[in-house]
Amino acid sequence: MGVTTGVLIKAFIFDLDGVLTDTAEYHYRAWKRLADEEGLPFTREDNESLRGISRRESLTLILKGRVYPEEKIREMMARKNNYYLQYIHELSPRDLLPGARELLDEIRAAGLKSAIGSASRNAEEVIDRLGLRPLLDAISDGYSVERQKPAPDLFLHAAAQLGLGPSECVVVEDAAAGVEAAKASGFRVVGLGPRERTGGADVVFPSLAGVHLSDILSALAPAVRG
Repeated sequence: MGVTTGVLIKAFIFDLDGVLTDTAEYHYRAWKRLADEEGLPFTREDNESLRGISRRESLTLILKGRVYPEEKIREMMARKNNYYLQYIHELSPRDLLPGARELLDEIRAAGLKSAIGSASRNAEEVIDRLGLRPLLDAISDGYSVERQKPAPDLFLHAAAQLGLGPSECVVVEDAAAGVEAAKASGFRVVGLGPRERTGGADVVFPSLAGVHLSDILSALAPAVRG
């Protein structure tokens, strides 16, 4: 069955990091380790600017205009990823953010679909460690499209896997780049976190803690009618 809010919403597409689980600390530790080894300044504040963007774009921001050969760039990206994989080795369903599993269960019970739209190339491993695969109908990740957020390709790829158009899907994002990507292609967007970061979304919640499917659909109704 579907739920009507002016248009028929049939699916939710979730970003992964910062929405369903918080691997930001692992990313920070991996980038920080690399930066220290390379003598590059990198702070927690710098890490915040990396939300929702690809590994290569993240490294470009960290380098702050420093020029390296492509071979060195690839080596640094691989080294960072190896550090990250070491850190997430103990990730488990306990690391789901509050409200995430409950919302996915409600979506499934309502007969709606769920997908992942994450720029991470480690999304599949994280999903399996969190035990989420049985609740997902599609996964679009860093391998799925060439252009990453803020380009809309990732979410369009996820919607296409579901056999749906953007107007039938709701994107749930915690990063400005993700909100921009979803809005650019006609998705309804739920933002999570501070408004200064996700204020471009149709509706904003602090997090998924205590947020039910009915809360999201009710909050989206005015945006859909508009």
